Amino acid sequence: MLKRALFLGITAGLLSGLACHVLMFVYKETMFVDFSPVMEAYQLYAASIFACVLASMGYIAAMKLLPRFGEIIFNLLFMILSFASIISPIMHIFPPELDVKGIDEITSYFIPFAITLHFFPAIAWFALKPIFVKPILIKSV
Repeated sequence: MLKRALFLGITAGLLSGLACHVLMFVYKETMFVDFSPVMEAYQLYAASIFACVLASMGYIAAMKLLPRFGEIIFNLLFMILSFASIISPIMHIFPPELDVKGIDEITSYFIPFAITLHFFPAIAWFALKPIFVKPILIKSV
């Protein structure tokens, strides 16, 4: 189960990173906003892989500690943490050199862009979980 969960985390992280990269490209092409002064593409992949592997470890821990309700508790915690993580882009303080250069577009489009990115790891992880981790059937009491 550990190998499958780790592979799930890495695969979901790569898929999530790809989705983040595509969204960054769409913003660049449609809105003419380049976020490279604030964040690079490799950071998107690294954050996505880290979040998904961490989620896989949390899933394994939840299933070991609470075999009957672990999946439900993990799913709720993962979504609560995904929603709580949007506080970070909302409270983000931009470097002063962005104001000097007059790049107002980055500061106005970054928050909605970053909030959207925070949900991609959870979406990718939940979408790929049935492929990698077999559901545990619970006998009725």
